Amino acid sequence: MLFVARPVDPRANSYMRLVEQGSEEYNALTLRRPRIQATFALLYVLLSLSLLLAAIWLGLAFANRLVAPIRRLITAADQVSQGDLYVQVPISRKQEGDLGALGETFNKMTAELRTQRNKLVEAAEQMDSRRRFTEAMLAGVSAGVIGIDFSGCVTLMNRSAERLIGEPEETLLGRPLREAAPEFAPLIDAALGRSQRLVQGQITILRGGRERNLNVRFTTETSAADEHGYVVTLDDITELVSAQRTSAWADVARRIAHEIKNPLTPIQLSAERIRRKYGKVIVEERDIFDQCTDTIIRQVDDIKRMVDEFSSFARMPKPTIEEENLAEIVKQGVFMMRVGYPDIVIEATGVDKPVAARFDRRLISQAVTNIVKNATESVAAVPENTPGVGRIDVSVRREGDIAVIEVVDNGTGLPTENRQRLLEPYMTTREKGTGLGLAIVGKIMEEHGGGVELLDSPAVADGGRGAMVRLWFLARSPTETAVVPADAQPAA
Repeated sequence: MLFVARPVDPRANSYMRLVEQGSEEYNALTLRRPRIQATFALLYVLLSLSLLLAAIWLGLAFANRLVAPIRRLITAADQVSQGDLYVQVPISRKQEGDLGALGETFNKMTAELRTQRNKLVEAAEQMDSRRRFTEAMLAGVSAGVIGIDFSGCVTLMNRSAERLIGEPEETLLGRPLREAAPEFAPLIDAALGRSQRLVQGQITILRGGRERNLNVRFTTETSAADEHGYVVTLDDITELVSAQRTSAWADVARRIAHEIKNPLTPIQLSAERIRRKYGKVIVEERDIFDQCTDTIIRQVDDIKRMVDEFSSFARMPKPTIEEENLAEIVKQGVFMMRVGYPDIVIEATGVDKPVAARFDRRLISQAVTNIVKNATESVAAVPENTPGVGRIDVSVRREGDIAVIEVVDNGTGLPTENRQRLLEPYMTTREKGTGLGLAIVGKIMEEHGGGVELLDSPAVADGGRGAMVRLWFLARSPTETAVVPADAQPAA
């Protein structure tokens, strides 16, 4: 064995130990490298996520600050769309810039819209108030009012027009007026074809068996448009025309009665004196002499009767209004007619109970007798081979402040055309009639604040025949305060 010893620097040993330590540490680090890499990767990921989240948060914060004014505008716009015009957008011009200016403009817009809406609401309320007033006024006026468009279709109608036309407003809206009332066709054509603002005329319309004279005016609406509407006003002048004719005939009757009545008495006295003085002297053709004198006296009596009717029509006595039982008057009149016309069945209803009213007993009795007598003549005019028995039904009742007497027969009936003119003097359908009976009855009813209606019998609707005459008058005195329906007539 050879042992060699040599002195070595101590630092070399320390370096060796350092190398060994370094090698060991390297080996240890080599073994721990995957863990370290994983740790560094995890740290990188965490750091990256932190940076990403911070960036996102910063972006969202910036975006929220950027879109906050727009969001406020969107919210305010949504409230405005729901009708809230009092919403205001809070703004800060220094921080928001142009978006703040936009918010300020939006606030001005909502304020202007609010002001305009308030004005529109006030205008709508005013228009609604005027509309209600106009509707109430149109419903209350006696004249009929119809609105039509440029093509002639109905757009508006009040109650008076419904009554005159005979159809409700619901069935006429949107329909041409000429279809509902063909009598208006000439005036409609004249109004639609002319540039004048006013077209007027008079027409005769027949509704429900009643003939009416109407004064019709077509007025153009004030509008700059070419296609404008028209306002049609209807005035019922039937009573006025009848009153004018009655007044004229009354004056004629008064003059005729004055001129005729004076020589009648001398003629009659002279004929009677001739018969007394020369009746015994004349031997030849005595029968002819007696016949001629009788004819003169009889014709003078007939003329006197006609003159008396003239006088009665021209100067009707002023009625003496007293409290009476109308049922008793009708009962007495029916009883007299039963005695005079035993072949006709005459029935009376409503006479078992008293019907108190204020009227002139003599004049109303005369009117009832005249109407029932006309009914008997109408029944007698039916051909003999016609099946059925002649019948007249008379009824009396009181409807509020109105007393009504109805006479229904199954006679020949009333004419369809010019029926209402039968109430005028000297208008008759009978061969021997003077035409003054119904005129006198109409005047009696007028003196009592009432009227006469000439209608068809209810049996006509079922294919029968006959007429119905309705007499109505105020159950109170015409000078007293009474509640009278708007049309002043009972419903048919």
